[in-house]
Amino acid sequence: MTKDGGGTGLIPGLDDLPRAPADAQAKGAQGKRPAEAAHKGRKGARRAAGELPVARIAVDIPLAHLDRPFDYLVPADLDARAVPGCRVRVRFAGQLVDGFLLGRAAASEHEGRLSYLERVISPEPVLTPEVAALAREVADRYAGTFADVVRLAIPPRHARVEAEPAPGRAQDEPEPEPAPEPAPAPGPAPELASESARPSDSPPGSVPPSASALELASEPAPAPEPAPAPEPASESAPAPAPAPETEPGAGPWEEYPAGPSFLAALAAGRAPKAVWTALPGPEWTAAVARAVAVALHAGRGALVVMADGRDVARVDAALRAELGEGRHVALTAEPGPAERYRRWLAVLRGTARAVVGTRAAMFAPVADLGLVVLWDDGDDVHAEPHAPYPHPREVLALRAHRVGAGALFGGFTRTTDATQLVESGWAHALAADRARVRRAMPRVRYAGEDAQLARDAAARTARLPNLAFEAARGALADGPVLVQVPRRGYVPGIACGRCRTPAHCGACQGPLALSSSHAAPYCRWCGRIAGDWHCPECGFFQVRAMVVGAKRTAEELGKAFPGVPVRTSGREAVLERVGPERALVVSTPGAEPPAEGGYAAALLLDGWVLLGRPDLRAGEETLRRWMNAAALVRAEGPVVVAAEGSLPAVQALVRWDPVTYAERELAERREVGFPPAARMASLTASPAAIRDLLAAARLPGAAEVLGPVPVPQAGNAQGPERERALVRVPRGAGVLLARALKEAQGVRSARKADETVRVQIDPLELI
Repeated sequence: MTKDGGGTGLIPGLDDLPRAPADAQAKGAQGKRPAEAAHKGRKGARRAAGELPVARIAVDIPLAHLDRPFDYLVPADLDARAVPGCRVRVRFAGQLVDGFLLGRAAASEHEGRLSYLERVISPEPVLTPEVAALAREVADRYAGTFADVVRLAIPPRHARVEAEPAPGRAQDEPEPEPAPEPAPAPGPAPELASESARPSDSPPGSVPPSASALELASEPAPAPEPAPAPEPASESAPAPAPAPETEPGAGPWEEYPAGPSFLAALAAGRAPKAVWTALPGPEWTAAVARAVAVALHAGRGALVVMADGRDVARVDAALRAELGEGRHVALTAEPGPAERYRRWLAVLRGTARAVVGTRAAMFAPVADLGLVVLWDDGDDVHAEPHAPYPHPREVLALRAHRVGAGALFGGFTRTTDATQLVESGWAHALAADRARVRRAMPRVRYAGEDAQLARDAAARTARLPNLAFEAARGALADGPVLVQVPRRGYVPGIACGRCRTPAHCGACQGPLALSSSHAAPYCRWCGRIAGDWHCPECGFFQVRAMVVGAKRTAEELGKAFPGVPVRTSGREAVLERVGPERALVVSTPGAEPPAEGGYAAALLLDGWVLLGRPDLRAGEETLRRWMNAAALVRAEGPVVVAAEGSLPAVQALVRWDPVTYAERELAERREVGFPPAARMASLTASPAAIRDLLAAARLPGAAEVLGPVPVPQAGNAQGPERERALVRVPRGAGVLLARALKEAQGVRSARKADETVRVQIDPLELI
């Protein structure tokens, strides 16, 4: 290809040089300017458009060495429909492939004949300039491709839905023109000072490689100027619902000393950035809704990202109560593809200025974005399972920096990543004072306290110590009691009843489990029934439970509290809400339903299961799950945690002080060079493929390669050996690491390597 990194509509060979397609050998257009060229195909002569005949197309091909726009000619008959951002179909490598039209130009910078657009799938400009630039940044930051990011950002098309007239526009009225790309926040991103210029081989129209949100936070960014007032909508553009006449007050934010000033900055059009430690209780939804209302009143849009559909439903109800009907949309997968696309088009066309949704909504095309909100950024549900695996925290931080929007990352606890943002000055802490926290927090006690040991010698080792029974028995008179169990199922792990040897399947060596008290053991990997199991060590045939699941816990509690209803909430069936009547609600982490008026008490069982996981974030994740459950308990209500009281996570829960715990955790990781204090990339593939990628990568000088080590196969999967290597660099070299790995991926894809290496930047699980 040419030195500027762009491409033509010609077919790239293995040597990456332009070559005329096989079906374009006719003479007459070779060497002419694009505007003068004419091709003769199956449908006869085609003539290029008179104005701006060259279209820059992002082809939907996720190959790293083809991650750049390609030039095509716009036929005269498609001139009116070929608008920037629309979906098109082009011929590439002899095949018809989809793509997006990024822009049009008067001439191409490349020599040779250009191919024509085959057709415009839809003239709807679904890829806005702001989202396109963001997708380019995210692809560079995560060592991925533009095509992969756009696939996450743009939902599949539904022609019937797209043909429906937008509210406020006649059916025969033309579509509104796409809004111009908003200017980035004044001042360079702090870490981009040394790397803000893209090398000469970068594709035209691309943006500089972005730093991560943590890199953007390496020093305080200057506050952007107030956003200019939005231009009046054209006659053809749909008018959004009118804003409320009076400015919303602080409301729930009065509980936080810095809350009113945060809202005042939003109302003034500035871009405040805060990490919010919310008070326990259900009022956080009202606080989010009030922040969105302030942003809308200031004439700007708002975007709220939640971890799952249940949280989206709660915020959706709060926004409806705050804003009224028709002023926001909820983007989730539950309504179905057609309805989701209809709501997404409402955002694109400007009929909805506020959006709440799950992680896919982080790319929603909100016009004039003024506020991004992310709730509970430590939830692993936020992690995108598809390449290039972007995290909403990073994407929203990059987006807020680009457009000069405010950012609010909140939760009952605080992650080390959010703490890094605060310590670097990119964001400010937003929390209530200690006196207000003490009035709102539950009363937390841990099993094995000295006073309990004096009365119950088994309190430290018992799964349900006497302290938990007393707390549940006393609270049931006032309402429901929540019981959190880390494992789902009945008995997910069994062992020999005599020598405690773990029980494994004789066919695949998978772990054996029990589905009920009367069922025979079965293999969790292959499903084989092991009715004749006996211990290979001592020959004993009876088993005992190693780990107790939620179903067995509910069965035990039903016997311990006769006459009390026992309800379960977990993966198979998640309860939306429970009433104020007395009941025992047994739930797995993340599936706890809120109770009307709050729970009277909570029991957090089997803390050793959560704290004992081989994960760098085990303590941080355990505290997050505990606090999310305890926040559903009424103020001063009892919470009993079955864990060793001297552990830092337990002490943070007892004091309700997640900030100090996160600061301590971050300091420890900084000493040993673990994320988020450092940047890491995980490379997973066969040993040969990892060696090939590392040999082709021009890693930064400070890079440190850890491993590779074998990766355990999931379940009883039988396949080729896979290994994983970690590449660690200082946080300031994260951009260089992503660029080096992406270039190495491009070299391997150009050579048509047999195996693709899975590259994840800052993976959620490192151990």
